[in-house]
Amino acid sequence: MLKAPANNINRIFDANINRAKEGLRVCEEITRFSLNSKPLTQGLKNCRHRINLILKNIPSSFKFFKYRQSSLDIGKNIYVNELKRENIQDIFFANIQRVKESIRVLEEFSKLKNINCAIQFKRLRYVIYEIEKRAAGKISALSHT
Repeated sequence: MLKAPANNINRIFDANINRAKEGLRVCEEITRFSLNSKPLTQGLKNCRHRINLILKNIPSSFKFFKYRQSSLDIGKNIYVNELKRENIQDIFFANIQRVKESIRVLEEFSKLKNINCAIQFKRLRYVIYEIEKRAAGKISALSHT
């Protein structure tokens, strides 16, 4: 069985922590300033902070950034749909999808470090599904105004 070096796993953690929190922040700004929805904004903010709380159960998780190799990242210049946005709705749904995918990656790789964290990331993913569902109608209405 081929085992990934710990540095590679830590790079995966670092990238997906950043991706999830950045995506949550983008969605949070839309619910805050475009929807003026305090419950959705609070929910997204809570999710961002919950990532930090979950990671406290992984020893040395605050040091994941030291494994970052942004200059060597082969994916940094690959663009598929990132540059195509027509409205706030596109921005919201692209970012909430990015969040869900990143949380899933954190869930899977947490299984290698702390199974309890994996369970907590799974629960967080389902919270995000619900926030997405609640936001969807309100976000869609923006494109009709």
